[in-house]
Amino acid sequence: MEMIRYEGDVYRPPSEANSLIIQATVGCSGNTCAFCKMYKAKKFRMRPLADVLEDLRRARGWFGRIERIFIADGDALILPMDRWTAILAQIRTLFPECRRVTCYATPRSVLLKTPEELRALRAGGMAMAYVGLESGSDTVLRFMSKGNTAAEAVEAAEKLHAAGIAVSVTAINGLGGVEHFTEHAVETGRVLSAMRPEYIGLLTLMVEPATPLADIVRRGAFTTLTAEEVLGEIRLILQNCDCPGSVFRANHASNYLPLGGTLNEDRDRLIARIDAALAGKTGLRPDWLRAL
Repeated sequence: MEMIRYEGDVYRPPSEANSLIIQATVGCSGNTCAFCKMYKAKKFRMRPLADVLEDLRRARGWFGRIERIFIADGDALILPMDRWTAILAQIRTLFPECRRVTCYATPRSVLLKTPEELRALRAGGMAMAYVGLESGSDTVLRFMSKGNTAAEAVEAAEKLHAAGIAVSVTAINGLGGVEHFTEHAVETGRVLSAMRPEYIGLLTLMVEPATPLADIVRRGAFTTLTAEEVLGEIRLILQNCDCPGSVFRANHASNYLPLGGTLNEDRDRLIARIDAALAGKTGLRPDWLRAL
């Protein structure tokens, strides 16, 4: 039986661990972020549509019931509508049991789609988009060469919601360093509140070798946070985040302290857990166990 093809390393959200992953793009359309090396070994391009559709056909032969499908790579939403229409139609034909199709999206790729196109994606089966906010601070976004402003991230979330597409937003603790600690935390909480995501995921910065950020750290222009400072930053984000009903997770392998709950009802409990960890300095994941 023919195998499903995939070029390079596979990257997907933690919540897509049990999903069928089909690669429609190779790499990331932006690929400028100073902190990220996920797609640096790949030059962005769209895979031939025929290959994508064939991989879906092959997957049907390999697997039984498939209820979730994640379309990769980074920022797959950037695909033009004719490709998305064909992919979603193939999924509906081959996997009538599929309840959810998702992909990574940048604010830019969302804003390039018209409201009518986003509604068509939702009607075709697109249930949720994973949007990397990373920081609510424009200062930090510029420093990290993210390629969009916080206001554009809010506008993108509003467009997705208007189309009926759920929004899962990630932010990165420590991305402002010591230099922009307060601004990063307060503004991230504020922008998350404005985006009203169904899901919020917090990761913690790990400076990877061979990234622009690693060079910046070596030059002394960026100071990373200690574990205790990271927890204080999460506390500050939560204090400035008003997101009723948002599922909150900070349980990624990069995080020092696994946290989870639903905002705003669990905010006090989450903050109390942070305070207990800070007071006892126990229960924190050691650096050697952290990973991206």
